[in-house]
Amino acid sequence: MDIFSSEEQDRIVHAISVAEAKTSGEIRLVIDKRLRATSAMDAAVSYFEELEMHKTGLRNGVLIYMAIDDHEFAIIGDRGLDTKVEANFWDETKELMVSFFRRNDIVQGLIEGIHDVGEQLQKYFPRGVDDVNELPNDIHFGTN
Repeated sequence: MDIFSSEEQDRIVHAISVAEAKTSGEIRLVIDKRLRATSAMDAAVSYFEELEMHKTGLRNGVLIYMAIDDHEFAIIGDRGLDTKVEANFWDETKELMVSFFRRNDIVQGLIEGIHDVGEQLQKYFPRGVDDVNELPNDIHFGTN
């Protein structure tokens, strides 16, 4: 899928690595060209399961889903985080991302969002000395 240049992809993957260096949490980014389900949240939930993000030891994975052509995105966290935070926990992160999306700077919006997710995860799940990377840091591109 030709959505991001290789340099842009490298910047995004680097942001994931930097964000995860502060936390035991896991961050995944999924990009579809068009919405895969009836809503971005439904698509995020589907991918969360498909990518087995619920199998992290502390149940502290976070998935950012975006359907580029439909201008829709969602952020969801696993049970380990959801039990510690309010339902609207990701609203500020979403607003930060939207501020870049409105300027048509999708890549920087994703990077800033990933950075913010890492900061939030660090508060609840700081990185331990024995932490291992449980999930890939790459961008998962959907099939559509």
